[in-house]
Amino acid sequence: MSKKNPNNVGSSRRDFIRNLAFGIGGVSALYYGLPEAIGRNIDTRLSSIAKKSKDKLGIALVGLGSYSTHQLAPALQQTKNCYLAGIVTGTPSKAEKWKEQYSIPDKNIYSYENFDTIKNNPDIDIVYVVLPNSMHAEYTIRAAEAGKHVICEKPMATTVEDAEKMVEACKKANRLLAVGYRLHYDPHNQHMMKLGQEQTFGKIKTLEAAHSFVIGNNRNAWRLDGELAGGGPLMDLGVYCTQGVLYTLGETPTAITAQFGEVTKPNLFDSVEQSISWQMEFPGKAIAKCTTSYADNGNILRAEAENGWFELSPAYAYGGIKGKTSEGPMNLPQVNQQALQMDDFAQCVMKKQKSIVSGEMGLRDVKLLIATYEAARTGEKIKLKL
Repeated sequence: MSKKNPNNVGSSRRDFIRNLAFGIGGVSALYYGLPEAIGRNIDTRLSSIAKKSKDKLGIALVGLGSYSTHQLAPALQQTKNCYLAGIVTGTPSKAEKWKEQYSIPDKNIYSYENFDTIKNNPDIDIVYVVLPNSMHAEYTIRAAEAGKHVICEKPMATTVEDAEKMVEACKKANRLLAVGYRLHYDPHNQHMMKLGQEQTFGKIKTLEAAHSFVIGNNRNAWRLDGELAGGGPLMDLGVYCTQGVLYTLGETPTAITAQFGEVTKPNLFDSVEQSISWQMEFPGKAIAKCTTSYADNGNILRAEAENGWFELSPAYAYGGIKGKTSEGPMNLPQVNQQALQMDDFAQCVMKKQKSIVSGEMGLRDVKLLIATYEAARTGEKIKLKL
């Protein structure tokens, strides 16, 4: 299977930016084409809304794809400590729609060209980067340099070098950096952490984690572009498996082995893997077996311990998570994971304290993802020092 080099910024990334770009004056044209008096009235009304919300921190979403549209923006209507203050997009029609739907002032709407001027906007405290993986580093660093705190979607970066630069940039700017690990705020996954780390059923012997779905046949989807995505389902879905195993056990692995799966759709999977399986060894002798695929279905996190077992299935969904143990069902509430995640980060900013899903955690996980690819590519066991 041929693979594009995800470490080089090439034509696909440039094409993505070009396709999103407004061009000169794009955002202004949406708004300033209105009669002057109407424009002033709308500005006054929207500014009033923003001021009323200033007891909360303002978040700007960078990238208005499916996750921002269907998860983050609705969640920001339920948050207590933050609100949707601005957007960054390369699509004029989206800017217009979001502006009307969420009463976003024109001055809080940015393109990718004028993004850096966000530094002059006191309405925006936090930038949430929701772009293709290879663009995370650039916009995280630019946001930090603009004086904004940053949430970056997972995986934090496509290379260890980029992840390190992101952490350093935020430290240099004295800004907080967190990764969008929403499951740390889900009661079911929190209970898995508790059961595993407190050894409620004794010492864990084995763990199983699987997260897969059947991707569509759109050959141009960015997730199937190795340069934009940095990899296939491992980067997109497998990071949840690695995360789940680590926070259930409360340990970091000492070694990884891995194997790429069979490619049954070469027309789709010519630059990213179709599937991959990997195994992690831990200091306490536990073994984790993980799988992820874009051509299968799976959603489980399970631990087998000395005196029982506990699992989530589905484990990584936005809602409807179910858990049970060898003693019975978990019976825990469903929550809006994204709302809790963003509220917690806003609290961290207010209190000037590190997030539980920090940039350092994201960096650790990027190291594990890259090591997993190396293990699959070489067929060797990769020793880890994290």
